[in-house]
Amino acid sequence: MAPLVLLHGLGSRRQVWDPLRPALPARLADVRALDLPGFGASPPTGAASVPALADWVLAAVPPPFHVAGSSMGGGVALELGRRGAALSVTAFAPIGFWGPVSRRWCQASVTAARACARSCGPALPRLASTAAGRAALFGLFFGHPARVDPAAGVADARALAAAPGFAAARDAFAGHRFGAAGALADIPVTIVWGSRDLILPAFQARRARRLLPGARHVRLRGCGHLPFSDDPRACAGLIAATVS
Repeated sequence: MAPLVLLHGLGSRRQVWDPLRPALPARLADVRALDLPGFGASPPTGAASVPALADWVLAAVPPPFHVAGSSMGGGVALELGRRGAALSVTAFAPIGFWGPVSRRWCQASVTAARACARSCGPALPRLASTAAGRAALFGLFFGHPARVDPAAGVADARALAAAPGFAAARDAFAGHRFGAAGALADIPVTIVWGSRDLILPAFQARRARRLLPGARHVRLRGCGHLPFSDDPRACAGLIAATVS
């Protein structure tokens, strides 16, 4: 079977997918979670916009492949599908279905989370050790922040604080809005929104439905912007069903 490529969002890293990976079926044996340039362990390359990041993915993993993406990574996944490089696309809260106000809110909210992670610094482990602390630190991203593994949450926060590619990728959002479907009309596509998403609220699903009427559109009850800790089985099941 062709590989499954997993793409994270702005300020995130490949480990964001770890909670759902044990729930993926054994037939998806070749799963490649990538750190996009300037995030996680991947050095910046100058690629920041959705088209440039899609180019980078194509250089890293020769097509064809299945792809799942989260937020910014969801926008990149849809771009790969639009170009005909992907066999299927599963996009969790993808960017690009916003208006000017909701786009600016997305940029500002994640920037504020980055500033919080930087200011908390050495206090992050102590804060993440309690349910109340995890709610304060991670409530913007997760519907059930108490379910976040404390060590993983701290590592994610530190990665957000340190990501050298953050500013360029965030600023490139201003030039991105989903347009023509292209080859997405010919492949299985699933668009997923969490009912508790505070960064890209699920009302943006209406535009996604209008622009991609042939896709499967799913609302995950009780899940946030990053639903992988909120409901890992449901997220893995949606990817597996789309691949099938």
